Amino acid sequence: MTISTDKQMIETAVTRGVERVFPNEEFLRARLSEGKQLTVYLGIDPTGPTLHMGHMVALQKLAQVQKLGHKIILLIGDFTARIGDPDKSQARSVLTHDEVLENAKLYKEQASVLLDFKGKNPAELKYNGEWLDQMNFADVLSLASQMTVQRMLDRDMFRKRIDAGTPVYIHEFMYPLMQGYDSVAMNVDGEVGGNDQTFNMLVGRDLLKNTPEAKEKFVIPMKLLVDNNGEKMGKTTGNMLSFLDLADEKFKKIMTWSDGMILNAFELLTEVDLSEIESRLESDENPRDIKFDLAHAVVLRFHNLEEADSAKQSWINEVQKDNTPDTIPEIKLLSDIIETLAAGTGESKSQIRRSLEEGAVKRNDEKLDDRSILNSGDIIQIGKKRWFQII
Repeated sequence: MTISTDKQMIETAVTRGVERVFPNEEFLRARLSEGKQLTVYLGIDPTGPTLHMGHMVALQKLAQVQKLGHKIILLIGDFTARIGDPDKSQARSVLTHDEVLENAKLYKEQASVLLDFKGKNPAELKYNGEWLDQMNFADVLSLASQMTVQRMLDRDMFRKRIDAGTPVYIHEFMYPLMQGYDSVAMNVDGEVGGNDQTFNMLVGRDLLKNTPEAKEKFVIPMKLLVDNNGEKMGKTTGNMLSFLDLADEKFKKIMTWSDGMILNAFELLTEVDLSEIESRLESDENPRDIKFDLAHAVVLRFHNLEEADSAKQSWINEVQKDNTPDTIPEIKLLSDIIETLAAGTGESKSQIRRSLEEGAVKRNDEKLDDRSILNSGDIIQIGKKRWFQII
């Protein structure tokens, strides 16, 4: 297999969307510039039946590494998913193996949107039950002997739960060890994942150092795609944009994202030149039009051009329903919904607050309240006859 050492492609792999690199960026650049095939993987626990945009961030990074000619593994955590990565507030519900496999049955097909499973350098699909199911109690004790309680408590989530008086179970301590052992079992050179997985990925780095080969594994934690409230976009937080969503659904969901998400989403979900997007955001261009291009670019990763164009038109038709006037006054987006509507409509803040409490303020038939977040491009209806567009 021919390995590319193209400097621009390597720089994209090292920096775009990357939170940081362990041990450092120069180490990763050097490894990718050697001209030797490396093995890099992403592990996903199938706790739900579909991949989502959070997974897309890491999959896109894997795709960049695969285009350089390196061996890629998509690892299905059919064993680890039965336990679940420890949550912030409590232990996760236990899944059966059948439930996990049912969730994972479409993952390869969904991931093939970005990864090549059929070409000259095909990505591999593996399941960590292949080795974790085979371990006996002596094996588990040997693995556990390589990690201290103090090291486990470096994970702030464990400390926070202990400080809050919330139980932390021994099997939850085992989760990072099991994920870390995946790196040893597959003898990888590197791992990609969300930055919320940094601790677990670094455990794998520690375990590989303890092998006779003392391999120096690199870890690439990716930036997270976060919503208006700083919460990562995913199943747990209820703001998931799924690979299985229809083109229209993807487009509409993206158009509800805040203007502050635009640059981050372009970086993590597309291959668009970011300097161009930065220039547009700094200009007087309506952010809604930039978001149009974002939604279209993302939808085009999953669907054909006709479907992407149709999704855009469907969104336009949805916000410009028959009862929407041809000419809509524009109002400037301010700090919150009450400030924005009061300044733009001339009504007092108490009047706006009362309209919100009565359910008289809507966006696409969605009743808004004083906690709702407005975005540029939103069409707002107040009562039956008053319409405004947020800019």
